[in-house]
Amino acid sequence: MRLAPYACDPAQTRGRRFAQAPALPARTEFQRDRDRIVHSTSFRRLVYKTQVFLNHEGDLFRTRLTHSLEVAQLGRSIARSLALNEDLVEAIALAHDLGHTPFGHAGQDALNDCMVPWGGFEHNLQSLRVVDALEQRYPQYDGLNLCFETREGILKHCARHSAEILLATDPAGPGRRFLEGGQPSLEAQLCNLVDEIAYNAHDIDDGLRSGLISLEQVQEVPLFQMYAQQALEEFPQLRWPNTARRWVHESIRRMLSAQVYDVMDATAQALKSAQPSHVDEVRRLPALVQFSTGMRARSQEMKAFLMRRLYRHPQIVQSNDLARQVVRELFVAYGQAPQAMTPQFAERWHQVPGDDAAAEAGRARVLADYIAGMTDRFALQEHQRLTGQRLL
Repeated sequence: MRLAPYACDPAQTRGRRFAQAPALPARTEFQRDRDRIVHSTSFRRLVYKTQVFLNHEGDLFRTRLTHSLEVAQLGRSIARSLALNEDLVEAIALAHDLGHTPFGHAGQDALNDCMVPWGGFEHNLQSLRVVDALEQRYPQYDGLNLCFETREGILKHCARHSAEILLATDPAGPGRRFLEGGQPSLEAQLCNLVDEIAYNAHDIDDGLRSGLISLEQVQEVPLFQMYAQQALEEFPQLRWPNTARRWVHESIRRMLSAQVYDVMDATAQALKSAQPSHVDEVRRLPALVQFSTGMRARSQEMKAFLMRRLYRHPQIVQSNDLARQVVRELFVAYGQAPQAMTPQFAERWHQVPGDDAAAEAGRARVLADYIAGMTDRFALQEHQRLTGQRLL
């Protein structure tokens, strides 16, 4: 497919941290990135990492892996309509959650609390750390050695102090824009927005499947209610009790489609108005991938509903409290007995030189890297082994 002039062209990539000969004609540079991500250990771990419901709570709930696949599918569909680079969108989508901890945002919050004295923990920054350093597959370098454009999309948020550290070690890297302002590529902007579209839709689906929210409650939300009513008008038999799941699926399908087409139309209008002629011009403009004003308001209503009815549901809160306890106690346990980690990480911990504040921060970061890489079930097994407690 012919790319728009404002799309990322793999033939004009800003390159990799370590120069490599191109893989042409078999693969473009962004296809190569996607393939490296799919074959990585961190990508496989996503199948056992929580989205909302903890991994052991049901086989049909979304995981970080299925969420990433849904983001990639939605992203490619929109990218195709806007003549953006589909392969880059897919690579970013598949990698954007590689740095997520076990137990979802509860695990991330707990690990951040543990790391406050040493700079905190950010899952977006950790995703970049995974592909830049923690994956160890190649004899020449650590990490996956991805293109700048893929790394730029992975790092969608970054605190200023973290960006300053990145800039010191990687002056041409993706941390610079968080200090100077500006936007990433359109492909990166697109992944950021479809991430939101995907988790709103599948959290509604999983919440209904779990029974923690009801169909009656979800119909209080205009964005869902509109398409649920349309589905009933076209297929009245969906009112029957034994077709409730079909009604849910059809309503969510319509809701997703409406948001996808809205992003296509609103973004096409923004591009027509701004008329960028190159990806570097895109980076100097305000965000161009967007909802219409009306759809943005309805999406925010959906997020508020999920926060109120699902994410703060007593059962979810109780599970998350226990998950935070697991992460906090693992951090303490490994700090007291680093040899309890795998040999690779125990060796890294012991190789940090000195006894000053910098050494202490370096050892704490080893603990954070180890815990962040865990799946839900491995974290629970390790917690039981080290503390004798059986939680969750």
